[in-house]
Amino acid sequence: MAADAKKDGIWETVKTVVYALLIAGLFRTLFFQPFWIPSGSMKDTLLIGDFLFVNKMAYGYSRYSCPFSMCPFEGRLFGSDPARGDVVVFRHPVNDSDFIKRVIGLPGDTIQVRNGVLYVNGEPARLAPEDPFIETFEQQGPVGHTPRCANAPVGQGADCIKDRFTETLPGGVSHSVLNIEDRSFGDNTPVFTIPEGYFFAMGDNRDNSQDSRFPQSIGGVGMVSMENLIGRADRVMFSSSGRRMVYFWTWRSDRFFRAIE
Repeated sequence: MAADAKKDGIWETVKTVVYALLIAGLFRTLFFQPFWIPSGSMKDTLLIGDFLFVNKMAYGYSRYSCPFSMCPFEGRLFGSDPARGDVVVFRHPVNDSDFIKRVIGLPGDTIQVRNGVLYVNGEPARLAPEDPFIETFEQQGPVGHTPRCANAPVGQGADCIKDRFTETLPGGVSHSVLNIEDRSFGDNTPVFTIPEGYFFAMGDNRDNSQDSRFPQSIGGVGMVSMENLIGRADRVMFSSSGRRMVYFWTWRSDRFFRAIE
């Protein structure tokens, strides 16, 4: 009798764990997916160590909505296109990792960068200078990235400075962008025409972002299919500047529950 009770107890525990995993998987697939910011490509909108939930209801569902891309269908269900200026998470077209960038171009748009200025359909985005972005030059996040600086070379623990601007896109959406004035390839591009069913994405840290300005053949993102959309980033829930989340003294309490613009 005791053996039967023990067996029933084990079986109940297994069922509880299975149900919990199924519920968690359903929640992650249909509603919100957790996402840690691993790199500095979206500074200063998003910092390394920011934690957020991706709103998966915003643009509908594709096979990438399921864990391990296991949703058994092609295209998108209940699909809607993002708006220009949305910060989105999508599946990289080549390396199968999840990326977070800002939507700059939509189907039918032309996009070009000239001398660091973004042009959408031939119209330049307005740039208004802000105070410089200043951070400590040190290893950041679990991977240990170090930032690029306009005042390089910078020693460990010193101030790393970048120029910061408010960029206003055609249509009126505004956000901060960073620049280090090194006139890299990404500061002068050909004209890109966005085909139907695709979008053009860029990082806000313009000189430290592999995005749609760079072809997939050299590790860039290139044009991204709408099918690769996973969801919209709406709000930072938690943030830590440390190498480990448990280092409570590195928590950035001023970023908790912060809206993403």
